[in-house]
Amino acid sequence: MTTPPAPGPLSDLVVIEMGTLIAGPFCGQILGDFGAEVIKVEDPRVGDPMRQWGRSLPKGLSPWWPVIGRNKKSVGLDLRKPEGQALAKQLIAQADVVVENFRPGAMEKWGLGYEALSAINPRLIMARVSGFGQTGPYSQRAGYGLIGEAMGGLRYVTGEPDRPPARAGISIGDSLAAMHAVMGITMALHHRANTGMGQVIDAALYESVLAVMENLVTEYDLTGYVRERSGSILPGIAPSNAYPCAKGEMILIGGNGDNVYARLTEAMGRPDLKTDPKFVDHASRGVNQHELDEIIAAWTATFALDELLPILEAKGIPASRVFRAPDMLEDPQFAAREAFVTVPHEVFGKVRMQNAFPKLSATPGAVRWPGPKLGEHTDAVLAQRCGCTPERLEALRGAGVI
Repeated sequence: MTTPPAPGPLSDLVVIEMGTLIAGPFCGQILGDFGAEVIKVEDPRVGDPMRQWGRSLPKGLSPWWPVIGRNKKSVGLDLRKPEGQALAKQLIAQADVVVENFRPGAMEKWGLGYEALSAINPRLIMARVSGFGQTGPYSQRAGYGLIGEAMGGLRYVTGEPDRPPARAGISIGDSLAAMHAVMGITMALHHRANTGMGQVIDAALYESVLAVMENLVTEYDLTGYVRERSGSILPGIAPSNAYPCAKGEMILIGGNGDNVYARLTEAMGRPDLKTDPKFVDHASRGVNQHELDEIIAAWTATFALDELLPILEAKGIPASRVFRAPDMLEDPQFAAREAFVTVPHEVFGKVRMQNAFPKLSATPGAVRWPGPKLGEHTDAVLAQRCGCTPERLEALRGAGVI
């Protein structure tokens, strides 16, 4: 495979990605989207399990792997073997960043802990993503994304109040940890530019979830209030909900600000709702939000979704359909901003996926190629960066190292 030139602000960085599933690899995906040369080190026998994950496997392949593996070079290397560890050190000696999401202690067991690696590369930045962090009494526990979501407080407040906690429908805990790892890497790069020294980023899944939990703990600490599951509403924030339309469709309306609410009452032809003491301001609407939601629902139910959306848009009222994948692919806003890209694929012919975000005006990211075959770049990378001859590569392959 020929690799297109890397655009983006990180095009001068070399990243060694050592990890599987979502948290570490999504961090690598983001870095690769913005130009970093991401060399993904995988078990040469089976590779990252994401190569097999997915609800369906068109042509026997995971539709997930082309996305999370995009813009990466795959190198098969057995880190459990001394020769594999030695080659990994050679790669890392020339790298800027290492991303790993093994259980704490695994890298040290292989002789690849930060102390050993920084001795050969003092400028190295190492992002370590784990369930509970590198320290503390829980650090050695297994910790997938759902555990981080539970411990960070997200699961408890997600779902309907009369049902068990629900999940978000995606692996949000893993993705949040990956994004925090990326933030940590960019901060560490700034520090390194000033000092010449690398450092460790310790990104725990539960802390990454906790970071986005707003005032949940502070509110309890000050008032004793424990936030509960509230379904599609936020208690005290009204109107802001999903409302029924004709034909079984739903519309989301956010009209809780005073000015927006006033415009909503005009759109409804109900000026009385603007002056009614039960709804006259933000606080009163919060107290009476269930009654207000019932009134709005009775109104929205008289319209088809496509009839109601332009009415609300004309009044400047935030509203939206509940988008599914086909809705996104047909929507002009997604198209105008090139939210999706189509890239060639050896087996699928082509694959369509989300673009690189956020958009940078001078150095935008890009999707250059989808997730590669297992070990597709092993020979080229080891020859270029480790000086491996064809004979050496053949010997390593025979020994099961690559």
